[in-house]
Amino acid sequence: MCLAIVQVNKWGNVVYDKHVRPQEFVKDFRTAVSGVRPRDLRKGEKLWTVQKEVAELIKGHILVGHALRNDLKVLMLSHPKKHMRDTHSYKPLCNKVGRPRALRHLAALHLGCQIQEGEHNSVEDARAAMFLYQRFKEEWEQNLRHRVNPAYVNTLGTLQSQKASRQD
Repeated sequence: MCLAIVQVNKWGNVVYDKHVRPQEFVKDFRTAVSGVRPRDLRKGEKLWTVQKEVAELIKGHILVGHALRNDLKVLMLSHPKKHMRDTHSYKPLCNKVGRPRALRHLAALHLGCQIQEGEHNSVEDARAAMFLYQRFKEEWEQNLRHRVNPAYVNTLGTLQSQKASRQD
């Protein structure tokens, strides 16, 4: 397992960027897919060290990302669902039939930028997820505060149930 952990702040500035040193010998780094090179892992930390640092960084904070469940699973961490903003599972960002979209498609569609065109870049992915959240933060948080049924959401930013209540 080659693992890169990146955290960015709301402006996209890198706050944390570390690699986890694998416990077994790595035969094929699949650099084109993973973005990880042998030199990255020479500076890598032990899993438990990164796990402890990430747990402290996210404790009590909103965690933003794409497919967060997978990242937390690999790190063997948990986080309260109410403090997670996952661009992978946020219904208004899903396609017309409710299936999640790839981060590169969401970035192209909503941010007007191309990501993941070459080698994988964890910083680029973290920034894309954060900027997607920032783009839809107001509607997203309002949706959570009012616990709007996703059936009422017809397009991004247009909540029928809230429109009706405002006109009263």
